[in-house]
Amino acid sequence: MSRRAAVLFVALGMAWGIPYLLIKVAVDEISPAQLVLARTALAAAILMPIALARGAVRPLLARWHWLLLFTAVEIAVPWVFLGSAETRLPSSTTGLLIAAVPLAGVAIAFVTGRAERLTTIAWVGMVLGIVGVAALVGLDVGGSDLGAVAEVGVVVVGYAAGPAILSRPLQGLPGIGIMASALTISALVYVPVVLMTDGVPGALPSGDVIWSVVALAAVCTAAAFMLLFALVNEVGPVRATTITYLNPAVAVVAGALVLGEPVTVWTVIGFGLVVTGSFLVNRGGRPVQPPEAELVGETASSCA
Repeated sequence: MSRRAAVLFVALGMAWGIPYLLIKVAVDEISPAQLVLARTALAAAILMPIALARGAVRPLLARWHWLLLFTAVEIAVPWVFLGSAETRLPSSTTGLLIAAVPLAGVAIAFVTGRAERLTTIAWVGMVLGIVGVAALVGLDVGGSDLGAVAEVGVVVVGYAAGPAILSRPLQGLPGIGIMASALTISALVYVPVVLMTDGVPGALPSGDVIWSVVALAAVCTAAAFMLLFALVNEVGPVRATTITYLNPAVAVVAGALVLGEPVTVWTVIGFGLVVTGSFLVNRGGRPVQPPEAELVGETASSCA
């Protein structure tokens, strides 16, 4: 790996590992719906001009209904559930549970009839991942927080379904156009949602919350996708997907250092099992060269 690739890898790992921390800070003062609106609107304002300049939006118009479905399962629904879950769960636990997305992806592939024959190693990965999730939920999460775990489950399913939509109905379309459009649509949808549920915004939240929202939009969303495209150009799409295994570690460290979240023995065990299992499953029969749009969805699934 070149020095440039290493820098991009670390930068993207940080950008997609700290959202859980930032979400935790933000939902302390604003609602999950307000957070989704602010984050998507700011990120769309950054990415949409770039997408338009590259002519990456017009090709999507013919498949607008699939774009709407992708927007719903990848951003609009998961992000509000994620914010709600983080009002009760530690940010580190949320990040670890999200790492189970590849496991859900295999389940969705079976349901839709697109499953590839899994190797023995991949099946071992499935078992390890499931045991890891069970350890996190049963031993590292209090019983009163099981509703929040269920909300994270919705996020995991949505993040796993997004790449499935990209891999066929939206295959071959420019990734930056898809993401910019999905963010814009989500922002427009959440304007009336916020007005109906939270009313007209009143006083501004604290500086910590404002900076968290700005960082989520500018760094963890807009800049992260640009870093992703640069990393793909540098090392190729297959090697770029390994970034998904760095994110949970960053989430755990950030939660412990900044928020003082406890790192228990079961956190460490669950982390090791979930990430190892997801890695083995991800290598158990994937296409050698996924298209750009599918790669974007696959790696974005680790971006909170």
